Amino acid sequence: MMTRFFSVILCVIVMAAPAARAQQGDAVWVQIEAQPSLSSANDRIRDYSTQLDDVHGFSLGAGWYAIALGPYAPEDADRILRSLRAQGLIPRDSYVARSSDYQQQFWPIGTNALDRPALEIVDPILSQNTSLAQDTPIEIPLIEPADETPAEARASESLLSRDERAALQEALRWAGFYAGPIDAAFGRGTRASMADWQAANGHDETGILTTLQRAELLGQYNAVLDGLGLQIVRDEAAGIEIEMPTALVAFERYEPPFVHYNAQGDIDARVLLISQTGTDATLAGLYDIMQTLEIVPETGPRTLESDAFTLIGEGALTISHTQAWLKDGEIKGFTLVWPAGDEERRTRLLGRMQESFTRIDGVLDPAEGSDAMQGIDLVSGLEIRKPRLNRSGFYVDRTGAVLTTADVVDGCRRITIDEDHEAEVARRDDSLGIALLRPLDRLAPMAVAAFQQAIPRLRSDVAVAGYSYGGVLGAPTLTFGQLEELQGLNGEDKIKRLSLHALEGDAGGPVVDAGGAVLGMLMPQGSGDRRLPDGVSFAANNTVLKQLLQDAGITPSATSEIGQMAPEALTDRAAGMTVLVSCWD
Repeated sequence: MMTRFFSVILCVIVMAAPAARAQQGDAVWVQIEAQPSLSSANDRIRDYSTQLDDVHGFSLGAGWYAIALGPYAPEDADRILRSLRAQGLIPRDSYVARSSDYQQQFWPIGTNALDRPALEIVDPILSQNTSLAQDTPIEIPLIEPADETPAEARASESLLSRDERAALQEALRWAGFYAGPIDAAFGRGTRASMADWQAANGHDETGILTTLQRAELLGQYNAVLDGLGLQIVRDEAAGIEIEMPTALVAFERYEPPFVHYNAQGDIDARVLLISQTGTDATLAGLYDIMQTLEIVPETGPRTLESDAFTLIGEGALTISHTQAWLKDGEIKGFTLVWPAGDEERRTRLLGRMQESFTRIDGVLDPAEGSDAMQGIDLVSGLEIRKPRLNRSGFYVDRTGAVLTTADVVDGCRRITIDEDHEAEVARRDDSLGIALLRPLDRLAPMAVAAFQQAIPRLRSDVAVAGYSYGGVLGAPTLTFGQLEELQGLNGEDKIKRLSLHALEGDAGGPVVDAGGAVLGMLMPQGSGDRRLPDGVSFAANNTVLKQLLQDAGITPSATSEIGQMAPEALTDRAAGMTVLVSCWD
């Protein structure tokens, strides 16, 4: 409706004359809007270009972009500004700007309107009398859009579909005027909410929205989606059609089962399309794998059914929403990743994507993107969620209590044992760098530490079991060495010195003798400026470990037997009691 009304005005007030009336230096502009990014400016200027002539876009510098009308002579620009503001076609804060305010032109592409003279404004009525036209100020007529009577509004309302009527109720609810059900029935409650909205927006309170008022209400409702560039995207390779925010994301690559649409605008958004053949077991596997991805925060509602799953991850910085459905042997779905704190726009966009999601013929070829870079920390090009710090630990009782280093539990939002079992700190001794963990669920360890009570011989063989590479290998490894001293370099009686080439991930692991009895716990390497020679490691001795356990109410298993196990048997026993301890942000 607005486009039609302004087309009438345009014929009256703006015509390019064969000869310019003003010189280039006299030209000014009606600036109607400025945007902080080129993408948003392009979106808005397309909207204005459907309603207004002489629309141009210029850079303002410092990352801002102006939308302006012109060029006009100053007196014409003032009248055009007043007329368009009065008709609501441009914002109330529009103003007259000079050409010198603008830098490079970005719309229309390939032109430079800053070099043009002012357009001549001609009133067709006055142009019949040349002298009158020269001596009399030109008054631009204001044309008020004709609205419907209540009877006409009710007649046009009767032509609305059920979905259109429900959309109006949804918009009234969003605006805070309607609290009833979305049933597409315009009863007493809906009519009252329409009247309330009319009153709040300066209209007569008839309780029947005219065509213009319905457009105004829906325009308010959809304003939150302005600048997203919502368009239907049809991906033939994936066999999916869906509405996407094309101003914010763009196709980047195929990496089955995902199609990656990554951020290209000012909002850190991402869309994945999911497409693969499979069964309910494949769907369940995808559900499990996606929960390990960095783009899916760990907390949030999630459901898995035989033919569908919904996976919502709610983090401090991002929220991701994934839905996938199994039908006729094909799994298809999508993921939307959006910044946290922008809930209205996210939920509205999500609703549009859900409503528009359509399965078309085809499914993503597993060979698509086969030359893409892969890595141990990637799944189909997506980064796997990783802990901040990994250490080793070992079971000290049959309920699954674990001894480990104190540094691995510092400032953790979540602590896990072997990545699958959450744990809490039961006790710690920061002076010794030791912590005791208790799993939140009862565990059944394969083996539990038996602490050696006999004093070990110097230069005797020892080994440490640990996750040397932070769990990358999937199982603990055994590193062999010898016992060098029963004290530290400065005579400390609470630690032992070892000749053993350990890695950082081994810290917290059990140090065992040749018979598999525990002699102590491997401590982290020195930090700061303190550097130890290669092959020098330290272990907290059994006295301090057992004291910590007893203070926590645990009676540790002990042995005085000096045994000798085959390397394979020793590896099995040490690995059975050793766990991976992870700290997650």
